Amino acid sequence: MLALLVAQYRRLDLAEDGLADAFEAAARTWHVVPDNPPAWLLTAARRRIVDRLRSEAVAARKLPLLAVEVAVQEEAQAFMADAGEPVVDERLRLVLLCAHPSLAPESAAALTLRLVIGVPTEDIARLFLVPTPTMAARLTRARKKLAGESFTVPADLAPRLAVVGDVAYLAFTAGYAPGSGPDVVRTELAGEAIRLARVLRSVAGYDDVELDALLALMLLQHSRRDARVVDGRLVLLPDQDRRSWRTDEITEALALLRPWTGAPASPYLLQALIAAEHAIAPTPSETAWDRIVLRYAELESLTGSPVVRLNRAVAVAEASGPAAGLAVLDGLALPGHRLPATRAELLTRCGRLDEARASYDEAIGRCANLAERAYLIERRAGL
Repeated sequence: MLALLVAQYRRLDLAEDGLADAFEAAARTWHVVPDNPPAWLLTAARRRIVDRLRSEAVAARKLPLLAVEVAVQEEAQAFMADAGEPVVDERLRLVLLCAHPSLAPESAAALTLRLVIGVPTEDIARLFLVPTPTMAARLTRARKKLAGESFTVPADLAPRLAVVGDVAYLAFTAGYAPGSGPDVVRTELAGEAIRLARVLRSVAGYDDVELDALLALMLLQHSRRDARVVDGRLVLLPDQDRRSWRTDEITEALALLRPWTGAPASPYLLQALIAAEHAIAPTPSETAWDRIVLRYAELESLTGSPVVRLNRAVAVAEASGPAAGLAVLDGLALPGHRLPATRAELLTRCGRLDEARASYDEAIGRCANLAERAYLIERRAGL
């Protein structure tokens, strides 16, 4: 609904305020839910937006009311003409608008996750490795910067595709990186991100290694969704029942990667190739950890990401032993619970149980997800 309102009125502030007012009115007046709730909400939102435009016109002493309303309709028609036929998905259209050149890429990505996908602010902060108040302030600044902008979809979409691709993967990650609350995974959010990536590839209209690799990466990780949670309990990759992995999605992903196996290293391609190693291994013991270590080393050299280094430590521990993995973690700093949880697991394998208990305690104290916290408590109790 927000995407439709932005498409019609081309102002983010009007669309957000009008829709918020409509939901408030629904909560206050719906004693019986209407037959078509979305239509009711859209109609109410449009009325509030027109009221706002009337007020602005009167305050500015610019145009008569009729001229304002005609101008709004003309802008909506112009927007549809500017957008062009390729941008067929309303939510993708809104993502493209949020990827405005006036915003830094990280602000555009964060705003899109909050505005379009509906990811909670605290979970976005965790994805970007910043405190929640910092992310809240960043989102506020981004909204203010876009307030009143007259949006158009550019004829050349290429400059914005990279930002939109990053947004899709961040949304996917939010689905599989448990946030605050009880949910271990949010497969609907991950599925929406995959749909966005598919539309993005069709809109691009050309072969692109990162777009193909991005979709392949998400398909490979999504294919394991039925094995990730059993009876509400988190199941880690080595303990998953591989017979429940979705082989059709794995096959599609491997076909997407095949033409690019000799391409120069790039972030999504390397991540997809790592995921493919897990997908093609018949059992956990047959995983090619030596190749995965090399891929992670390449990825770390490209990105400098502390999260990549954390993952490389896990791979090194599988290939060369837990002590080698702990050495990779030396000097690493990360917010959240994943670093102390990983350190606790490797310390346990080394037999350093007192240090492992301390790391588990730190991880438990930092973990906001109930299922993951229960898993960490169980692991600590089993020492």
